[in-house]
Amino acid sequence: MFRWLVRKILAHFAKRQARRWAQAFDQATHAPREVQAALLQRIITRASQTQFGREHHFSQIRTLADFRRHLPIRRYEDFEPYIEQVKRGRLDALLGDDRVHMFALTSGTTASRKFIPVTDQYLADYRRGWTVWGWHVYQAHPHALMRPILQLVSDWEEFHTEAGIPCGSVSGLTAQMQGRAIRWFYCMPACTAKIRDIQAKYYVALRLSLPRPLGLIISANPSTIINLARTLDRYKEQLIRDLYDGTLWSGVDVPAEIRAALRRRLRRARRRARELEHIAQRTGTLRPVDVWPSLAMIGNWTGGSVGAYLRLYPRYFDNLPVRDLGLLASEGRFSIPIEDNTSSGVLDITSHFFEFIPVDEIESRQPTVLTVDEVQEGRDYFLILTTAYGLYRYNIFDVVRVTGFYHRTPMIAFLNKGSHFASITGEKLSAFQVSEAMRQALGELDLALSNYTLAPCWDDDRPYYGLFVEKSEPVSEADLLRLADVLDRRLRQANSEYEEKRKSRLGSIRVLVVAANALHDWDRQRLRRTGGTPEQYKHPVLVPDFSFREQLPVVKELATASPATHATHAE
Repeated sequence: MFRWLVRKILAHFAKRQARRWAQAFDQATHAPREVQAALLQRIITRASQTQFGREHHFSQIRTLADFRRHLPIRRYEDFEPYIEQVKRGRLDALLGDDRVHMFALTSGTTASRKFIPVTDQYLADYRRGWTVWGWHVYQAHPHALMRPILQLVSDWEEFHTEAGIPCGSVSGLTAQMQGRAIRWFYCMPACTAKIRDIQAKYYVALRLSLPRPLGLIISANPSTIINLARTLDRYKEQLIRDLYDGTLWSGVDVPAEIRAALRRRLRRARRRARELEHIAQRTGTLRPVDVWPSLAMIGNWTGGSVGAYLRLYPRYFDNLPVRDLGLLASEGRFSIPIEDNTSSGVLDITSHFFEFIPVDEIESRQPTVLTVDEVQEGRDYFLILTTAYGLYRYNIFDVVRVTGFYHRTPMIAFLNKGSHFASITGEKLSAFQVSEAMRQALGELDLALSNYTLAPCWDDDRPYYGLFVEKSEPVSEADLLRLADVLDRRLRQANSEYEEKRKSRLGSIRVLVVAANALHDWDRQRLRRTGGTPEQYKHPVLVPDFSFREQLPVVKELATASPATHATHAE
């Protein structure tokens, strides 16, 4: 009773803080231009004495025109030399901060991973954005308040830089920093971030969550939530037995030290075990919607290609509301959705300075660059970021659509990673990675292809990438299968996020043999639609479009193995 009372008091104060932040954000949306101008000046002033700031004359920047004159639009690789110095402990190369808590990791355009510095300001923006998101969730779903939350977290200490700075997932750090009272609301303790085996992590998440009346399930990727639901049914008998006995199945790969840390949470729940057994006997399955009738909502991405997973949700959740988490990346949060069942969210104008380039001008030497008050509803743009932690006029290659305005602030929805990227479930493959991996694979096997395209293909159980090759290519089916295997291996080496997703969510690459000249005909049609000259046209090695398969006459599909065969269980 005492613990319940303490949690209720703390929840009351947390609610007051959330209300203040939500009201301040709402007020800011009435004056986005002024808010953004003030934010940009604070960012520039804070970094003016860094090496980067001195080299780019930050002390002379007074206006947006000054800012743009001194700083061209950049990619991550342009910041990498400065970030390398920060990794070695020289923070003032890029940051006007006294410490870096960690580096958030994500896949880069090339084989290198991106290292995003997580500073005090990063964490403040991160927490404020989540709090405003949560405030709107609980306003819409008040019955979820004070109920437990199931949210998986990843390791924030995968490794350390030579200066001892941890590198990993920021979700693990924030879980580690939660106060004891707040931690009660989350079913997964911070130590579970160290579980490498993804199936083991799913199982542990269910084992810890089944005894509790969940209010929310949150995960960026809906594929994670689908896999949780499948694991619940697949291992229902073992989970029920563990609940009854107060144990954690020895058949899941959980390190001994984490098992020891979880032991006090593994209490017997015999009444709950009988209840779940009755549900399984009555329905023949265990579905989350039946197991947790208290569940108010699911939080996950709904935009871009991950939206394809949502059509599977009714199998496991009936018509439960879904709230998009917003446009989130290791680089930060860019939007805050305030309604269910839409990928659109309010631009987070209080955390980053935003610029926009129309999609059809991204290859231009002098593209039109717009601010928040200049974009138009219904138009698509590349998002350009300036952050408080070392990224200036940074092209993250996210294509967004302005879906409307909240007061005077744009609302945006994520569309895709741009023409040079593909992402089924967060792996963010780049065309550069595909072309390099194919070059290496062909060299390794001593083969030659005149034309090919890699494109995502949907499968309800495990989506995959298809390697589209014309029937006329002088390569045997056996060699094509070997090529797909080697290409897959090379991509896993080149892209850490592709490697991670291949372990649990993506099937192995399959060869799709298309009719002779099919790719050539597709190129001609595309050139006719987009304009340009044949001399300038380059056949795309990567097409980020699920419909690509339907556009070509597929003669035969060759699979190296069943989609699950190549999946490992290490996270």
